[in-house]
Amino acid sequence: MSASGARRVAVTGLGVVSALGNSLEEFYRSLAGAHCGVRRLAEDVTLGSGVQVGALADWDPAAHFKGPEASALDRVSQFALTAAGQALAASGLAAADPDETERNRTGVYWGTGMGGAHTLDAAYKSVYGKNDFRLRPLSVVMAMNNAAGSNIAVKWGLRGPFANFSTACSSSAMAIGEAMHAIRSGRADAMVAGGSEALLTPGMLAAWQALRTLSPMDENDPAASCKPFDLRRGGLVLGEGAAALVLEDEAHARARGAVIHAFITGYGNSCDATHMSKPDRDGQVRAMTQALGEAGLAPAAIGYINAHGTATLVGDVVECEAIKAVFGDAALRIPVSSTKSMHGHLLGGAGAIEMAAALMPFTDGVIPPTANLEQPDPACAVRHVPMKAEKIEIPRAVMSNSFAFGGSNVVLIAERA
Repeated sequence: MSASGARRVAVTGLGVVSALGNSLEEFYRSLAGAHCGVRRLAEDVTLGSGVQVGALADWDPAAHFKGPEASALDRVSQFALTAAGQALAASGLAAADPDETERNRTGVYWGTGMGGAHTLDAAYKSVYGKNDFRLRPLSVVMAMNNAAGSNIAVKWGLRGPFANFSTACSSSAMAIGEAMHAIRSGRADAMVAGGSEALLTPGMLAAWQALRTLSPMDENDPAASCKPFDLRRGGLVLGEGAAALVLEDEAHARARGAVIHAFITGYGNSCDATHMSKPDRDGQVRAMTQALGEAGLAPAAIGYINAHGTATLVGDVVECEAIKAVFGDAALRIPVSSTKSMHGHLLGGAGAIEMAAALMPFTDGVIPPTANLEQPDPACAVRHVPMKAEKIEIPRAVMSNSFAFGGSNVVLIAERA
């Protein structure tokens, strides 16, 4: 327990599926090497959407699922199950034989923005494109937003608190924050928390293209199409994948000899309540301030900020203004980077995969960079980590920002173990 008597919430396992690799080790290696998973998309993915690039995972369902199992799962659930399996294995919980009490006190909080987009796209194509109403019998349970989290609970028999969060780009960050609170309050001893997204389908790409927030392809280097904080930035690049964290009450984790990677200590949650797609500085300030307050930390205690940093013209400036409002002069000293430049924007899965990235410095002091940041925008005047990873002293604490359409703002803080 903490000095205040509250339960401390430990991170005992992580798992990742992404365009940068399908394991935590591959993900960290790619981030450290500033490798970009963005690439030109094939015509059968984009069709007439006009979208040319995305961060597509190198994914073969047969490598992860046996026989017909994969065919009953949308891609978003395949990603979720794989990342959760990695996290549970790393935590040691997957190898345990939990009794009824353990199962009842281990839950799942998951986030996804669009749910089973591939299943929905196939259904629409059948009905509206072919006038064929003979859809797959499992279409509903494959497409529903809570399918990914429910599949995790079913596979491992986790009967504790369950919820699916769908607040656009903050979904999985909210899942992690609320899972931390579920453990702190005593409603659970352990939680699988995170998120997944798999929306690189023609219909979804066309919808996002219509919103005019996507980056055009960099004709010289498609991998460099996402340029957060850069004067040349032209919008976000969609990605896909999943990230899962196993969170545990510290005493529970230590009693079974688990390795503790970090502690989740702060969670801020606010709503701009101003506009559906335009971000608001004050809402972001409230979320960061709330997270710092819950963690009991002064701004100067943060050693790295994983920014939301989508590479939109307005969003990057607003976030940097919010960081400066909260951190003052320290904003020019605390390293800030956007890993979306490498793994793309996972929307509902963004908060979780970026929390995993934010924890990277606790391993060996390596700060992941903002790739493609060659010409920093003077309006984004924070302490950037451009182009290459940096080695620093292992920080006391890190922050991860997730700011979503609809005005949802979630900020997470983790402290080293």
